[in-house]
Amino acid sequence: MLVIPVYNIILAPNALVYFSYEQLQRSAGGKSISEGDKVYIIVAKENQNFADLDEDSFYPIGVAGTIAEVNKQGFVSVRTHYRINLESVAFNADHTIQLMASRRPETKDLERDVELAKLQNLKEEMRKYASGYRWADAAEYWLDQIDSINLAACAMSPWLKIENEERYAILAEDSALARAELIEKVLYDFLEVGRITNEAVTSQQQEHQQILREQAIKRQMEHLQKELDEMHPENVTDVQKFAQKIADSGMNETARKEAEKVLNRLKQEGKESVESGILYDYLDFVTGLSWKKEQPEYIDLKEARRILDEDHYGLKKVKDRVIQQIAVMNLKKQQSGSILLFVGAPGTGKTSIGKSIARALGREYVRVSLGGVHDESDIRGHRRTYIGAMPGRIMDGIQKSDVSNPVMVLDEVDKLSASYNGSPASALLEVLDPEQNNTFTDHYMNVPYDLSDVLFICTANTTDTIPEPLLNRMEVIQFTGYTPLEKLQIAKEHLVPKSMEAMGIETGRLTISDEALESIISDYTMEAGVRGLRKKIDSLCRSMAVRVASEPDQTFVLGPEEVREELQDRPVTHDKILEDARPGVVTGLAWTPVGGEILYIETLLTKGKGELILTGQLGDVMQESARIALSLVKSMFPEEAKKLAESDLHIHVPAGAVPKDGPSAGVALTTALSSLLTGRPVDPHIAMTGEVALRGAVTPIGGLPEKLMAAQRAGITKVFIPAENQQDLKDVAKEVLDKIEIVPVKEVGEILKAVGVAG
Repeated sequence: MLVIPVYNIILAPNALVYFSYEQLQRSAGGKSISEGDKVYIIVAKENQNFADLDEDSFYPIGVAGTIAEVNKQGFVSVRTHYRINLESVAFNADHTIQLMASRRPETKDLERDVELAKLQNLKEEMRKYASGYRWADAAEYWLDQIDSINLAACAMSPWLKIENEERYAILAEDSALARAELIEKVLYDFLEVGRITNEAVTSQQQEHQQILREQAIKRQMEHLQKELDEMHPENVTDVQKFAQKIADSGMNETARKEAEKVLNRLKQEGKESVESGILYDYLDFVTGLSWKKEQPEYIDLKEARRILDEDHYGLKKVKDRVIQQIAVMNLKKQQSGSILLFVGAPGTGKTSIGKSIARALGREYVRVSLGGVHDESDIRGHRRTYIGAMPGRIMDGIQKSDVSNPVMVLDEVDKLSASYNGSPASALLEVLDPEQNNTFTDHYMNVPYDLSDVLFICTANTTDTIPEPLLNRMEVIQFTGYTPLEKLQIAKEHLVPKSMEAMGIETGRLTISDEALESIISDYTMEAGVRGLRKKIDSLCRSMAVRVASEPDQTFVLGPEEVREELQDRPVTHDKILEDARPGVVTGLAWTPVGGEILYIETLLTKGKGELILTGQLGDVMQESARIALSLVKSMFPEEAKKLAESDLHIHVPAGAVPKDGPSAGVALTTALSSLLTGRPVDPHIAMTGEVALRGAVTPIGGLPEKLMAAQRAGITKVFIPAENQQDLKDVAKEVLDKIEIVPVKEVGEILKAVGVAG
């Protein structure tokens, strides 16, 4: 028994198949071949070398036949009889194959007269096809020898432009009638392709032939284009590139339909069209997005904590909240939790910790600056009907990250503004709402995109200017200012090494002592964060870079005196406590965007007509606090208040060039007026903060940690705070609480008695 492996040949029962004598000799292992020998023909799935073939390399159906004629100088013809099922295939060392097979049953539903009719029509078409060629006579002789459709298919097999799977499908068809129809369709396709290629016919009259013509054209184009692309991948057209990108992108059904619609327009418009550039940019953007959802990964909490601690000193509350978020995500195996809003003074690490969070999560990091954004289209994108349309900043950041789940920091959300072009803050509502952002629609894209896997982190200096609906969607985490001790550690661990590296100063060539750093912190900066400190250290390292470069063998150690000499800047002047206690002067505490400060409430009576004079650029709220304090003091000290009728009362809050506003100076104003009227001074080492009501109650205020840090820096030893603000003390650094006595009060009378103003 001889087993012949073939590839890319149409096989069918009751047909003649031709092989070269050398091919059969190889399959027979060099043994002789004789007429009448039994032959099995099996079909390989791919064109492989014999050494690479195995049992799985063949289709499960073949044909059995016998050798009809042997010509040792030419070809060997094999007459096929019936189909077989392959049961096992084994390979011998002499390049022969052992085969176990069984006969495959067949449905003989093709009547001979029907087959002859189909064959007669097919022959007529072939004669027409061959009529324009010189070999028409040879073709006529060959057609006379064909007595079955199967024989026609097998004989023309080498010239048919069809895939191997399609050739095998003909063999696998159990119905003789269905097989004949498949063969008929393939041969008609071949004839149509031939007519198109040689322009023998310009049109077809019958609808059936027209359909076959269109199919043949498409198949031929796809076949040729595929071969051309494989030969010259650099010449693949934009349309083909985008078609492949759309197929591979994994975008949702709505997005895919829109992309295909735009792709068809690009195909129709052509490169010379005015619109082609717009269509190209759109397809380039949407196919450049990551549409596939990233699989949630387990995050090691200890490693995440280590990364956060490595990048930032302090910020325990913030880090704990981030670790909680990661723990919840590990348990639920999906993105969850509220949107975090980091609020604090500039330079406290709000933006930079976003990058550390991304590193701890193993995600991409994207920063979107919203400062000064006043157009809704900056968030939602422009509609493509506008010239110069582009996507919004959110989707632009997603595309740049190349993933669907980056950590996205929305910087300075408190600096958004509205205009006649809409409110960007309102547009952010959909972006940040977990119930809506899974179908966020950018106007430029005009299709929904799932933002639910994005970890959004927002930053702001204050919540006062953030619209309430937007603020409600976020969890506010306060970034308090750094204490001098924390600033020293940050400078030693982060700022100095980075600055020396940036200036090219090798490790060991320059040492900045702790005393020098403390001098920079206390004498050259006035901030809650460390941005100004970083600038001063950079300036110091730049100055020292000159000396390091000039003296390559010298090492340098800087102390406080060298810092003053190298910086050549005027030290910052901080408000310090007064040396002498005077009636009518009280120390208050204020919050500013760069941290806390102490301020003095100064009051003075002058001869006049009972007028109230307010100076120091006091805002409306602070002016109201002054009037409330005055009314309260009049009710508490009626006898002493009689002198107000013949005097003008002047209230001043230095520095006069700095605008001031807020209700937290209420208790200080009340105490200062009480001290003025009673003539009893208040110890300048005592400070106070709190809003006061007409009934004398002390109500809570904000910014307590920053205010207490300012008090500690100025040398204050005792601070009166509203009793309701006691819960805020947990956010105050221990080194501050250790140096200041905190006294919670509910009524302003408690303060007046404690400072010796009231009996």
